[in-house]
Amino acid sequence: MAKKYGSAAKKSVKRAMHKKKKGTLKSGKSKKKVKSRKQAIAIGLSEARKKGAKVPKKKSSKKKK
Repeated sequence: MAKKYGSAAKKSVKRAMHKKKKGTLKSGKSKKKVKSRKQAIAIGLSEARKKGAKVPKKKSSKKKK
């Protein structure tokens, strides 16, 4: 079975987690401090996607017909 995440994506998430623990990780436009672990991971993956790292596509919400 193939790996889901590339090494570049893992590095990006690791960096985001370190910044979160340090207290310097900030979110999007609001630039508020990130407090949750899940949000830090999401920011790391988002940055990895922008760089073109191997990251699975986001899950899209399916609308009911």
